[in-house]
Parts: sequence; C-alpha cells; structure tokens
Amino acid sequence: MDDQNKNLIFATVLSFIVILGWFVLFPPPETETITDPAATQQVTDATSTEAVVPSSAGAADNVTDASDEATAALEEAPRIPVETARISGSISLLGGRVDDLHLKDYNTTIEDDAPIVSLLSPAGTPDAYYALYGWAPGAGIAPEQVPGPNTLWTLSQGETLSVETPVTLTWDNDAGQLFSRTISIDENYMFKIEQKVENTSENSVSLAPYGLIARHGIPSDAQNFFILHEGLVAMNNGELLETAWDDIPELDVVNGVPSKRIDGVTNGWIGFTGHYFMTNLIPDPAQPTRLSVKYLPRTEIFQTESVMPTQTVAGGQTATVTTQLFAGAKEWEILRDYEAQGVYKFIDSIDWGWFFFLTKPIFWVLHHLNLLIGNMGVAIIGLTLLIKALLFPLAYKSYVSMAKMKELQPQMEKLKKDAGDDRQKLQQGMMELYKREKVNPAAGCLPILMQIPIFFSLYKVIFVTLELRHAPFFGPFQDLSAPDPTSIFNFYGLLPWAAPEAGTVLALVFIGILPLLLGISMFLQQKLNPAPTDPTQQMIFAWMPWVFMFMLGGFASGLVVYWIANNTITFTQQYLIMRSQGYKPDILGNIKGSMKFGRKGDPK
Repeated sequence: MDDQNKNLIFATVLSFIVILGWFVLFPPPETETITDPAATQQVTDATSTEAVVPSSAGAADNVTDASDEATAALEEAPRIPVETARISGSISLLGGRVDDLHLKDYNTTIEDDAPIVSLLSPAGTPDAYYALYGWAPGAGIAPEQVPGPNTLWTLSQGETLSVETPVTLTWDNDAGQLFSRTISIDENYMFKIEQKVENTSENSVSLAPYGLIARHGIPSDAQNFFILHEGLVAMNNGELLETAWDDIPELDVVNGVPSKRIDGVTNGWIGFTGHYFMTNLIPDPAQPTRLSVKYLPRTEIFQTESVMPTQTVAGGQTATVTTQLFAGAKEWEILRDYEAQGVYKFIDSIDWGWFFFLTKPIFWVLHHLNLLIGNMGVAIIGLTLLIKALLFPLAYKSYVSMAKMKELQPQMEKLKKDAGDDRQKLQQGMMELYKREKVNPAAGCLPILMQIPIFFSLYKVIFVTLELRHAPFFGPFQDLSAPDPTSIFNFYGLLPWAAPEAGTVLALVFIGILPLLLGISMFLQQKLNPAPTDPTQQMIFAWMPWVFMFMLGGFASGLVVYWIANNTITFTQQYLIMRSQGYKPDILGNIKGSMKFGRKGDPK
C-alpha cells in the first residue's frame, strides 16, 4: 500500500469515526453547577437572621384537580391582561404571579393552523411555569405580614399591561406596612419589576426583596439531547453556570432540599432555559445578590431564586428595589441589545457549546448573510463559499501535492520493486523522493481535518439557535432545523401516503432528496481519482458515499445543504487545480474503472 493511499484511508477513517463517535472523541465539557464559594458575602441584615424565601410549592395548593388544566388556574384569581405586539397573556393578582405568557411570533410547528408557543402557565396546569416576587421577613416583621406566593393583591393603577401602560399592585398588611409592585414591559420580552414598601409604623422593620422562578417537573418537551443544554442557566460575575434538569435533584441536600447557591453576585442572572425559550431573573447589578437553585422533592418543583440585600426600613421611610424578568425567545439580536443595556454577558445564555470560538462567528456570519439575502438556505450556501475561500490556500497546497503525487506514481512503484521486502529501505527511498520533489504526502488529509470542527460547529448552530428554527429554504424544505421531509417511501409526495416520521428507522432507510444529492456529490468527488488497487481500500472508498448518505439523512436539512455545497465546491476546486498542474481527471473513466476490479484488485 503506497503512502498516498495510506493517507487517504487515514483521513477517510478518521472522518468517519469522528462523525459516528462524536461524543467519544469530543465529549462536551461537564457543566458546572452553582457551588458555595469560600468566604462569600452573606446577604443579611446586621441585626437579623438570614432572609428565607418561602417555597413556591404553596402556589399550587389551591388547585386540587390538574385535569381542569388552564381554565381552573386562570379563573382562580382576578387577572391583569398582558398585551404587546409580541406577547399576550395575563398576570394573576394571587401572588402577583407572571404565569400566563404566549409568544405571538412563534408557532409550535410550521403548519398554518399551529398554535402559538406558550411559555409560562399557571400552577395546576401541565408543565406549570411562572415567576413570583415578594419580601422575605427579617427583624420586626412576621412572615404573614409580608407578601408571598398566595397574597391577594389589589390592582390600583392601570388595566392592561402593555408597552405604554404599566400596572401597579398594592397590598396593606394592616400592621403599618404598605407594599406596592409596579410592573412594566418593553417591546420585546423584558419585564421591569419595581417593589416598594412604605413603613407607616413607628418601628423599624427588616426584610429582603426576592424573585423566584418555579417550574413544576421537567418540561414535557425537553429534548434530553446531548448537544443541547436545558435546565438551569446562570451568570456569576462572568462565569457561566449550567446544570441539566436531571442533575438538579442530585445537588447537595441543604435543610432537606437539594440546592446550591452563590452569595454576593453583582453581575449576574439566573433562570431556566429550554431549546429556544427561557426565563431569567435579572437583579440590580449594583446590589450584591444571592442566587440559588433548589429542587422540592415533595412537589417536584424546580426553583431558582434571586435574593437582594436585607433592607431596614425605619418608621416613616420607604424602600424601593427594581429588578428585571426576561421571559421570551432566545433571539440573538434581542439578547445582544439587552447585554448592551447592562445585562452582563446575556448572549451567553445561548448554548454555544465547547467550540464557542467557532460557533459564535459562524452564527454571526450566517445571521448577517440571511439578513442580506433573505433566505437561510442560500445563506448556508454563501457561508460555505466563504469558508472554502478562507481555506483555499490550504486546499490549493493540498490539491497541488495530490496532483504531484499522481506524477510520482511510476517512481514510487519502481522504489517498491527495488526495495522488495525491505520496508526500511522503501521508507528511506520514499522520504528522499518526497524531499527531492517537495511533496507533502499528508497534505491531502488537512482539508478534511479542518472540516471536522467546522462541521460540528455548524451542526451546533443549526440545532440550537432560534434563527434556524422553522427557517425555510424552498419547496418542501420549510424548516432547515429539521430533517429532510421528502422520502422515496412516497416517491417524494407523488404517492398518496405520508413519508415516515422523522427519527424512525423507516425515515433513515427511505431517505430524502438532500441525502441522495449528498451521496452523489461525495461519489463524484471521489471519482476525481482512480480507484485504489488494494481490495480493502477499494471497498471502503466504494461504500463511503452511501454510508454517509444514510448516516446524515436524519440530520438537520440545513446541515446536509452545507455538506452538499461543500462537496460541490471542493469538487470544482480540486478539478481546476489538478488541470492547472497538468493532470486531467478522467471522471467517467474512473467510474468505469472502479467497476472492473475483481476481488484481488486486478482488472478483469
């Protein structure tokens, strides 16, 4: 086996193993959970014990029949409508809970009659998910004298929460403290929560403002896929913290509850993230805040908390604290704008993954190409052209080296014949030949090796970013984040039955148009060179395009579009470079020649 074939086999096998055994070769980093740093600042009042946030579990106690679902929960207490250009829903006066939120710009599927996405839902509904705010009692005030999850607030100002009209809730504890909460919202997904307490008594009181997000059980639509993080996401002064849903109940038990926390965070936020949507508590960055996550086993509730420093309010004084709540879609431009407005590293709430140094710039280019072109599929092809242009100097050297290797074939065969069974003599002769002719036998592997991290990073971008969700290309390809919807099974829609469901064995076997084009493009690219004479090599090369065709058939169609474009451009580059070096590839002859080899590799 000559060195050229060895290198080609090496590159082929390496690429194949990496794609199949992605996780084995490139495991994602272990996500870091919130830990208790040593000597952290305690958010306490000088004369009181540490503020304790009440459990959100009580918010579900009033709903005993979950089968009534949203109707009973929504009618449980008076509600304030929420209506903007992008969201709709309501806020319950019971606890002042933000617990009914729908995203107008997003549908659950690409079908015309698909319902819009529901992000938050009240206690008592499946996948209950909501945000709560209140005050934790300190010195001079009893727990029942502060507003909590089941406090019934009064709407004192406003009727509908909109961009132009905030609403104000009030509650009097009949003990000398008047609480108010003003809620406003911007044109996108950011709520501003202003909490105020006016102490009309003669005595000082101490209390700590808090916010929490509660999620009842693991979401039913959780992907549970290794490439995607879902669960806790938080920022601690520049350090991104992530814990998957399944790992939160495994945290260290504190006071009978699995939980972890960080104290003294001044640039941070905390919440829960899904595939494309999330909620986050965003405290005032100027205030040292306690961030924590816990799991309540009895009610199976996941809960994140943001507790600000304890306030001591003297008689006749007023204390005010303002925080933010993000509840919406993980749109790159929106998160970037919020980051520019002071939400520290908010763009990192998108799961960029281990190859973030590639996924971030790849997405940036793809996003702006889509804005320029207006079609995400064409933008992916444009991205492929840019990547190939950047790698062209390396590809040029590689293809020139491969063309020279073809010219050296007669001399290499002569060296083999002269060396006989003396492998050391053969290797020395080969090295002298390569050095004399200035040929790098490994150059052919470099373009393939460079493509591996790019391929993974683009896969990550297509799978996790919202901008690729339901992004159309043309014809039947209306969601580039989903597998090819066409199938040989129904002859691409001409026969009167549906194609196999994505993810099934039938869908893998009865592949669509894009995987077929992928296999053909790989096959033609392979035929730029004659088939190897070794039977084992010949078999590997013969099967490789079709194995990849079936293997990548279930991937996102946007990724397959990239791979087809990459193969087509590579074919064109290699063909032109080989011609420029005096070697004319005989594609048809190579195809015919590959069909004439016998079992021993000799032409018939």
